[in-house]
Amino acid sequence: MTETVRLSLADARTLSLQALARAGLSPEHCEALADLVMAGQIDECHSHGLYRVLSCVDAIRKGKVDTKAVPEILDSAPGIVRIDAKFGFSPLAFRLGLPLLQEKARTQGVAALAINNCFHFSALWPEVERLAAAGLAGLAMTPSHSWVAPAGGTKPVFGTNPIAFSWPRPGPFPFVFDFATSASARGEIELHRRAGKPIPEGWAIDAEGASTTDAEAAMAGAMLTFGGHKGSALSAMVELMAGPLIGDLTSRESQVFDAGAGVTPCHGELLLAFDPNLLSGGRAIESAERAEALFDAIIGQGARLPSQRRYAARERSLANGSVEIPKALHDDLVALLG
Repeated sequence: MTETVRLSLADARTLSLQALARAGLSPEHCEALADLVMAGQIDECHSHGLYRVLSCVDAIRKGKVDTKAVPEILDSAPGIVRIDAKFGFSPLAFRLGLPLLQEKARTQGVAALAINNCFHFSALWPEVERLAAAGLAGLAMTPSHSWVAPAGGTKPVFGTNPIAFSWPRPGPFPFVFDFATSASARGEIELHRRAGKPIPEGWAIDAEGASTTDAEAAMAGAMLTFGGHKGSALSAMVELMAGPLIGDLTSRESQVFDAGAGVTPCHGELLLAFDPNLLSGGRAIESAERAEALFDAIIGQGARLPSQRRYAARERSLANGSVEIPKALHDDLVALLG
C-alpha cells in the first residue's frame, strides 16, 4: 500500500506557494497556480493536483517560463478578448481576462477568449466552472505536446487535447465535463510510472507501435485517442480551434518549441462563453427548467452526471479540511524548498 501524508488545506496551499516562490515565480503567478493545483487536489484529481507543482518548477528551472511575465489583455473585437501571456503560465492570464470575457458574453451573447504564448499545465474544469458561476455556459480547449497517435497510426501527432464544458445549474455545482481526447491524461500515465503500476490496455503503444501496459514504454511510445477515429477527429478539431484559429502552435509545433527540454507545453488556449438568457431570447428560466428535466431523466434511471465523483470528493475534502497525497510526492515537494 502506498504510504500517504495528510495535510490541512492551508498547509497544502502554503506548501505549493512556497515551492513555486522558491523557484522564482512572481507572487501573482504563485497565487494563480496555487489556487489551480488546490482545486485539483481538493477534488481528488491527483494527476492535476499538487503533483503539478513539480512540473511547473521543472519548467522554471530549465529556463522555459518567464517567471515575471505580465499578461497583456487585448480588447480586439466586440466579442473577442485576446491575451498575450508573454510565455508565462496560463492561470494568471485566464484570471485577468475572465472579467472582460464575461462582460462581452453578457453583451453579445457569445464571446471568445484566446490566450496566446502560454505554458498550460492544468485541468480546464476550474475555468469553465468560473463561467458557470457567473451564469454562463462555457467551452474550453487546448492542445499540448504531440504525445498521441491518430487512429490507425503509430506516430505521435496530437496532444492530449482536452475539452471542457460547463452549464450553470441551481445549487453549488454546475454540470461540467472535462476530458482529454486521449484515452488518458498524460499525468495519469506518469503517476502510474512513479508508483510502478501497469497502465490499462488501450492507453498507449510502445516505440514499435505494439500495445503496452508498461508506463515507461508508453512514455517512450505514443498515447492513443479514446473511441478510435471519433476521439481522433475531436483531437484534430482541438488542434485547429486552439492552434491555427487563434494564431498559435499545434501540438507538434509545441514539441519542436520545447527543443527536448521535456517541460510543460507552450501553446494557446481557447475559451468560449455563452449567455443562456440572450441566446434563448430572454427565456432563461424556461431554458433552465428544460435543462433540469434532461438532468433528471439521466439521474432518474440510475446514471450519473459527469463530475459527480469530483463534487463528492470536494465536499469530503472541505468537510475534513484536509487532503491526502503520497508520501513520495510530499517528500519531493518539501525538497523543492531546499
